[in-house]
Order: sequence, then C-alpha cells, then structure tokens
Amino acid sequence: MTQQTEVQQTVPKLKDHNIWQGGHETNPCAIVLFGATGDLAQRKILPTLAHLIHDHPQPETICIVAFARRPLGDEGWRAMVLESLDKYMAADDKLDDKGKQAFAQRLFYCQSNFDEDAGYQRLGQLLDTLDKEQHTGGNRLFYLATPPDTDAEIIEHLGKAGLAQPPKQNGNGKKSWVRIITEKPFGHDLASARSLNAQIGKVFHEDQIFRIDHYMGKETVQNIVAFRFANSIMEPLWNQKYIDHIQITVAESLGIENRAEYYETSGAIKDIVQNHVMQILSLIAMEAPADFSANDIRDEKVKVLRAICALTPEQVQERTVRGQYVAGEQDGKHVVGYKEEKGVSPQSTTETYVALKLFIENWRWADVPVYIRTGKHLPKRSTEVMVQFKRVPHQLYKPEQMKDLQPNRLILRIQPDEGIDLKIGAKVPGAANDLATIDLNASYKTVFGIELPEAYERLIADCIVGDSTLFIRRDEIEESWRIIDSITDTWKKMDPNTVYPYAAGTWGPEEADKLIQRDGRDWVNP
Repeated sequence: MTQQTEVQQTVPKLKDHNIWQGGHETNPCAIVLFGATGDLAQRKILPTLAHLIHDHPQPETICIVAFARRPLGDEGWRAMVLESLDKYMAADDKLDDKGKQAFAQRLFYCQSNFDEDAGYQRLGQLLDTLDKEQHTGGNRLFYLATPPDTDAEIIEHLGKAGLAQPPKQNGNGKKSWVRIITEKPFGHDLASARSLNAQIGKVFHEDQIFRIDHYMGKETVQNIVAFRFANSIMEPLWNQKYIDHIQITVAESLGIENRAEYYETSGAIKDIVQNHVMQILSLIAMEAPADFSANDIRDEKVKVLRAICALTPEQVQERTVRGQYVAGEQDGKHVVGYKEEKGVSPQSTTETYVALKLFIENWRWADVPVYIRTGKHLPKRSTEVMVQFKRVPHQLYKPEQMKDLQPNRLILRIQPDEGIDLKIGAKVPGAANDLATIDLNASYKTVFGIELPEAYERLIADCIVGDSTLFIRRDEIEESWRIIDSITDTWKKMDPNTVYPYAAGTWGPEEADKLIQRDGRDWVNP
C-alpha cells in the first residue's frame, strides 16, 4: 500500500516596501483635508494616511485637519474616522486599538462652509496652534478632496486668508512650505482647465501645485520608465522601425457604481482617457530625459502630447468609436443597462466605452498607430500596455510550421496582476521544425517579494517630501485636453445612434473590432 503525504504549500509573506525616498528629507506638516467627510476621503485618503503613518513612521509629526460643514468637533470627527478605518482598510492593514488611538490623536476639526471667510481665519489660527503644540513646523498641505466646481472658491479663500504662503514664524527656525493637491478631473475641457490653472496660479506658484492622478502612483506605471531606460536592449528597438503598433487597454468590470451625476457629465473619454491613458502613453512614447528630475521628465511627456495632432471631424468619425452598455450577464449575474442605472437619463448618449486610434507625429513614432480602449462592464478588470513588434523581414519556415506562432509582443501589466510578459517564438521539441509562441513572464510581487505600495500612499508621501515627478504639470493638462476636445466637439454634432450598444460582460461594440480590423489587426484581450 502506498501512503500519500499531502504537502501544504505556504505563500511567503511579502516584505514591506519603503515609501520614503532615500535622500529626501521628510518634514512635519499639517494636512488640511477639504471634503473630509466625503466618499473619497473616507474610502481612500484617510485609510491611506493611517497606513502611511502607522506602517512607515517618521520622527516628524503629521497632523490631519478636517475642513467641513458638519458640526462634529474633534471627538466627533475622530469617531467618524475610526469607523471608516474599520470599514475600508484592508484586513491585513487594520490598526489595533493602540494604533487607532495614536492616529486619532493626530486628527483635528475645523467647521466651516467653503465660502465662509471666518472659517478660513479659524483654520489659520488652528494651524498656528498645531505649529506650537504639535511641532508641525509651519508646513501645510491642502488636499482638495472636493467636487471640482468648488476648487476655485476654496483656492480664492485660501489666498484671501493668507494661507497660500508659509507663516513667517513657524517655531523651529527652518524654512516652511505650503503645497496644494487637487484631484481629477482638472477642468472638464480645455477652456475650463486653462481657467482653473489661471485661478490657482494667482494664489499658488506652480511648484506648490500637485495635480494628482492616482494611476501615476502605481508602481507598474513608474516601472515603464525603468524598463525603457535601464535596459540597453530595449532602446534600439523602441521606434517605428521595429514596432508595428501599440494597444492600451483600461478595462473595468464594474459599472458606474452610483456615480451617475458625475459620469453623465464626463463619460469614458474624460473619466479615463484624458488623464490615465494620456499619462501612460506619454511615458511609453517619451524620449530619454536629461536626468531623473521632475521637470526634465515632465518636459519629455509634454513633447509627446504636443506631437499628437488634434483630430479633424473626418478623423474623429474614422478613428473613434463610442459605446454604451446595455443589459447583460456579468460573472453569472444579470446586469442592467446604463440607461436603467439610477440617475441616468433614458435618452442619455454618454459613452461608457471608447476606442481610439491616435498617431504621434515625430521621427520615433511616425506611422505607428496607438489603439486605445476603455470601458465599463467589460469581462474583467485589467489595465495593460501591449507593444507588438513587426514580423521578421524574411520567414525561413513554412506556413504550416508557424500556425501557432504570434508576432513578438511585450505586455506591461499595470493592474491587477502587475508584471511584464514577453512573447517570443521557439521551436517545439521534436523532429519537426514546428514553431510556437512561449511566454517569458515576470510578476513584480514574485520577483521582488515586496508588497506593492498603494498608489495614493506613494503620491501623498512624495508631496510631503516635495517631489513632483509623478504629478501633472499645467502644460500636460492643457495639451491633453486639446486632444480630447477635438474629439468631443465632433461627437456633439454626430448622430446619437453612433453611440453603439454592447452587452455588459462583453469586450465592447462590434464597431470597435472593425476599427482595428480595418488595419489588419485585432485587439489583444487581457
């Protein structure tokens, strides 16, 4: 009788990442959170701050001040935050009672409406008190986790109250700083973005402004730069001579999740393409910067966006596809259509899916199409970049020997399974000269054994140390909107029937497949 022993495999615990950059001085500061009782703050920002302070402690003090309308006071605010931490922090990140109480002691509350002058005066007095009692050193970080239409009002009042500049007396003799974080969307078109840039520029200098896009905080997005410029084998191939085309896919399996009020005014192109996709594309296509400084990197990103020409009305009709999900099946469950979602107009023409074909008009990328697609209620959640190389110039093998062979493809997986996948041709073992495609696959977590930082955590930490590399500069915002406006302006004049239906749980409308198939190519699904 053979005895079988069951071997239990244990998954090794991932090592903690280092969130504070070497060579950068961390500072004490007060983080003033506008919209502190809102959904974004409760779900994302406060749990991120709790994790950052608890798991990556620094000797310097960080205090968090809520600026909101509700009559809560310090204790009511602290109770609300601790409840949110219990609800929204990941199970393996939750704080014990001691950690909760330590975090709660960093929380302070300033009650005011956003348009109340006296409220900003009270805020200034509270910040001065924290400098003296909590030793925050006169450093202030204003975080606008608020609806975009309130940004200009808050910025104006901060300026009127004298809060946009550091205090002359900070209690420690060191030079203080004031910075401001604004959430996306930054404007809703080019004109509004320029107006908001002008308004914020009257109060804050550009080096004080940190326009946040959480995709830029993802480790895999930052690795695009490292992959390109830390490997000598890639640069000679990274151009129109060897690359056939590029695909960028941002697929979401969820619908609009009770965000109809926002989504009806944005749609997929403004929600995802204008910010996330354009940032990824600029990193994929940019030239090597002179060095790794924030401005040099952002200079090169802007050059990519400037090289993308605004689309003519004829090009919009030929190179773009809009879609809107209708009822379907997702993960074995029935899903209602977009027009049946709460708060959505039955006549809505808002796109929940968009596919585009763009060209970067420069020497490196001439005639290389970039295909972009994003959508709600697609079969799976995935963000990835697929770079397809050209076929070999002369094929030595017979067609029947290559039936399982694909062109070389490099896939950069941004989420959720972060890593790199390179598809290459190889001979199948045996006497025949049959070829097949094999995968060289590297998962970041497996290779490094390190837990990847949460995007907001990295970005907030960078703002505290004053590194703006991963934040979006004024000219980047405006160049991106220039491209998007050329598309949406034409969409407004097109027949509403050109918003094509697709069943929830599928990869989008047939017209999106035709867009790429007309060029003799196919979408590569994650």
